[in-house]
Amino acid sequence: MPTCFLSIFELDVQMFYALDIPNVDTSYIHASFKPFPQKYKFPPTHATFERLPPPQSKKIPNFTPTMQEQLHIENVTISPSASIMLEARGIHKHFGQLHVLQGVDLTVGRGEIVALVGASGAGKSTLLQILGTLDEPDKGEIWFDGEAIHLMKESKRATFRNEKLGFVFQFHHLLPEFNAVENIALPSLISGLDRPAAHKRAAELLDYMGLSDRALHRPAQLSGGEQQRVAVARALMNKPQLILADEPTGNLDSANSERMYALFVQLAQDFQVGFLITTHNDRLASAANRCLNMKDGLIV
Repeated sequence: MPTCFLSIFELDVQMFYALDIPNVDTSYIHASFKPFPQKYKFPPTHATFERLPPPQSKKIPNFTPTMQEQLHIENVTISPSASIMLEARGIHKHFGQLHVLQGVDLTVGRGEIVALVGASGAGKSTLLQILGTLDEPDKGEIWFDGEAIHLMKESKRATFRNEKLGFVFQFHHLLPEFNAVENIALPSLISGLDRPAAHKRAAELLDYMGLSDRALHRPAQLSGGEQQRVAVARALMNKPQLILADEPTGNLDSANSERMYALFVQLAQDFQVGFLITTHNDRLASAANRCLNMKDGLIV
């Protein structure tokens, strides 16, 4: 049978198989694959397998395959739940004697909006920082599209953060000396995109946000709602798969809060980007696909 090459970056949701991998605690590991096109010649640095005819059903729940594909894994770790974009398992975090996160489990699907609500001090922002690799858990696992983020070295986590994640905070954190286009373009400039191309995409995002006439305005010349939309555009600059938003409407009035929640829904549809949002805004939480309540360091 032909041998194909599988890269962790080529996984998608077109087909799912049960994979019988030796020396693994679980009996089966759900994963999806898309072979490299014939024109590409890649060495088998990630995984090799013998491809058999796919099963008839593509339904994942209670899916019993009619075949197995033997994988020989080399330098790659595959998550037992490859159908989920982000998965956190048993996340713990202490600050001194304070046990802030006490074993949090959480998932986010592609293009899904998940709201995280709860009283101040429940651990929402701490969890968001850990999931965004801005902080490390004391214990637990974080998986993203089948990659073990918790096992990455800091340099690789920084690359992952820049390429796969976008961040929106309660305060816009725009650089005051830069105009709107320059602020939006920063993530792509950091990742190595040339300035003309970065500014072109930044201008396109500004136009999408309805702010093309504010391109050369600095943050102090923008309203609060405009500043936050520029911050959202900056989060979208590198075409992330997931945006982590910590109280994104907390500094906005009710009218701009309404616009912001409508924008998130539209972005999820247009860009197929997922959102994990911490909020005290009931309207924003009600617009989410799922609303999770956090209390005393746990999702209840």
